Amino acid sequence: MLKVMSIFGTRPEAIKMAPLVKALNSDSEIDSVVCVTAQHRDMLDQVLRLFDIKPRYDLDVMKEKQTLSSITMSVLKGLDDILEKAKPDLILVHGDTTTTFAGALSAFYKKIKVGHVEAGLRSHDKWFPYPEEINRRLTGVLTDLHFAPTKTAKGNLLSEGVDEGDIFITGNTVIDAMKYTVKDGYIFREERLNKLYYDKKRVIVVTAHRRENWGKPLEDICNALRNIAVDFKDTYLIYPVHKNPVVRDTVYNILDGIDNVLLLDPLDTDEMHNLLAKCYMVMTDSGGLQEEVPALGKPVLVLRDVTERPEAVEAGTVKIIGTDSESLYNEAKLLLENKEEYNKMANAVNPYGDGNASERILKAIKYSFGVLKERPEEYKGGR
Repeated sequence: MLKVMSIFGTRPEAIKMAPLVKALNSDSEIDSVVCVTAQHRDMLDQVLRLFDIKPRYDLDVMKEKQTLSSITMSVLKGLDDILEKAKPDLILVHGDTTTTFAGALSAFYKKIKVGHVEAGLRSHDKWFPYPEEINRRLTGVLTDLHFAPTKTAKGNLLSEGVDEGDIFITGNTVIDAMKYTVKDGYIFREERLNKLYYDKKRVIVVTAHRRENWGKPLEDICNALRNIAVDFKDTYLIYPVHKNPVVRDTVYNILDGIDNVLLLDPLDTDEMHNLLAKCYMVMTDSGGLQEEVPALGKPVLVLRDVTERPEAVEAGTVKIIGTDSESLYNEAKLLLENKEEYNKMANAVNPYGDGNASERILKAIKYSFGVLKERPEEYKGGR
């Protein structure tokens, strides 16, 4: 039996790996094992409960004020013993976190094959996003099976010299996850979200927390949000604020107390997905939301200068606007005042998947290990 170990440690990884883990668990020819590093403890546990995933191994590396170096060392040390005991045929890592890179490096040291889910994303600037761009590039060097979500991601890998036979275009597993989480008539556990009149107030969902936006960029973002809230009284800004004090202090200092701004703790995955489904538009520096929101038909304004997800920009559902206060305000104003511009973005084609990425990855794994004889069909949509 083929033994596959899935390694992840943050909430975004868990959301995107959850449908794949469930697919692996349900296959009688796969011995599926989950190892979590708990790089983000509380937020990770919520996703594990939501998708009913029970890890066999838990490194529990989260500590206060931990550095990237300390996380990397803790994951490497913890996985050394686990991989020695478990002896998987393949380890799966996702995306671009410190856990991703350390997991792939640990497997390399043990001469275990690596499968990289969401492979091939590139911003082509090693400092943006930081440290994710380097994490995914280094993981790519260590990877044996590259599960690229789009043709663009595959093209990046080919340009770096990866053998085409080792690349599988699958679509993005987050679309699979949303088939599970987004429901008609959803009732929020966060009661304040049930009391909003989504048909009367234009709800703008905001997230901003990335390291490269700490300091002045985040201040500029928040100042623009304040001006939007003051000038457009028919809007309601909902900002689930990251728990990092660097982010939290800035956001609350500028936005707390404004009538049509609701600052919340980070929402559980199903709560967030259903809020996104009801909102008018999204303003974010998140990578994952650039993939999730287009599937729901909502415009996305990206609070960054570069993106490793150009497909949605090319499709027209995402626009990169940076963090300058005036630019941010004007771009939001355009979508609030110009229905034609809004509809153009809202009705653009989602390039990221059809909800069957996990099944494609499962078949690609079985094909690569000789369990299936024919190479599986790849995702044909997207760019």
